[in-house]
Amino acid sequence: MSIANPPIPICGVGALVRSEDRFLLIKRAQPPQAGMWAVPGGKVEWGESLREAVIREVAEETGLAVEVGKPIWVGESIGPGEPAEWHICLVDFDALAVGGELAPGEDAAEVGWFTHSEALELALTPTMRSLFESIDDR
Repeated sequence: MSIANPPIPICGVGALVRSEDRFLLIKRAQPPQAGMWAVPGGKVEWGESLREAVIREVAEETGLAVEVGKPIWVGESIGPGEPAEWHICLVDFDALAVGGELAPGEDAAEVGWFTHSEALELALTPTMRSLFESIDDR
């Protein structure tokens, strides 16, 4: 890596999909952080809006169609190492499931609905722990 041409962070999105008092989470099947729980989401593709990326990623990882609401959390995930293994700038959105059939996709080992307190007991990714600690349990 050179200072003149450093790697560029990747833009990622997530969806905090709610249903009554539960939140939709996936157990990550792929690195980074495989085996940990997170909201559905992933990288934004070239030319894709943030909201389009949320809709696509939720469908790919869970089989559900969502209506995307407002942004609710902004953060970043920086991997270990020097230089870092990854650097992802994240925007998570509120979302509501409006169709589809829940089933884990290729990037999800498991999917499930969890209450706020149940989610905090899971092996959450660090960014998800931050997200869940920033919201109330409504």
